[in-house]
Amino acid sequence: MTSKVRPNGQVVIPKIMRDEFRISPGDEVDLALDGAAVRVELVRETTSLRGSLAGRGLVSALKADHRTERKR
Repeated sequence: MTSKVRPNGQVVIPKIMRDEFRISPGDEVDLALDGAAVRVELVRETTSLRGSLAGRGLVSALKADHRTERKR
């Protein structure tokens, strides 16, 4: 699939490709040189895992495990 470079340097990503990779207006893409080619990758947001295990009682379980180990 080909696309022409516009006078302002923009290139249109064909709709079929935008749909395949779920690229929407406003999304960020990363451009990288890959030999003689230009690679375009969608920048995916990474979500923080901080607090995702809160409330699961893991500290209590760890303390209980520690007490058990100390008794051995």
